[in-house]
Amino acid sequence: MLNKKKEKFSVMLTDIASNLKVSAEYFHDFKIKNESSLREFADHLKNLESKGDSYVHTVITELNKVFITPIEREDILQLAMSMDDILDGIEGSSALFDIYAITNPDEYMVKFVENIKLSADEILLAVNLLADKKLLDMRQHAIKIKDYESKCDDLYREARRQLFATEKDPIKVMKYKEIYDILEEIADSCQHVANTLESIIMKNA
Repeated sequence: MLNKKKEKFSVMLTDIASNLKVSAEYFHDFKIKNESSLREFADHLKNLESKGDSYVHTVITELNKVFITPIEREDILQLAMSMDDILDGIEGSSALFDIYAITNPDEYMVKFVENIKLSADEILLAVNLLADKKLLDMRQHAIKIKDYESKCDDLYREARRQLFATEKDPIKVMKYKEIYDILEEIADSCQHVANTLESIIMKNA
């Protein structure tokens, strides 16, 4: 029996989610050795972010061409844009590591990135289920994404508390606070994806 061809918007959303997973894994797995490797790190993630932008542009172009979509066009666009927000945040974070020459991320940054990577894994699983029209099965992945975001909230508070309590160098305080802020924003963007998935389930399941 021939495999049924997947609907084109499902393929496009899967492309975005797959690129996001690759980016989050690179963000997590890359070993920063020195300042020159930071440039390699930031440049590679910039390339992946540009690839993601092109995928989102394709979604928008195709949405403008068609009258009927498999789910509401606003939900397709919101899902694409919220996944892109995560990737934008990852790229922006890597740029800050490069600009501030942070070659030894602290334990809070490491844990943040771990939770972001795990969220990206769940997002791809959920988007694959959307492509297969298994909407109710997406809920478990949306819940896990929200759990990771909640862990990041706790990390954010603890990281800032520790930073302001122990660090005397105001420049380092400024640098680390900015990185914690952008990592927290990435986690919030992951939660936006989970909320969009739940909205799709509610409307279509």
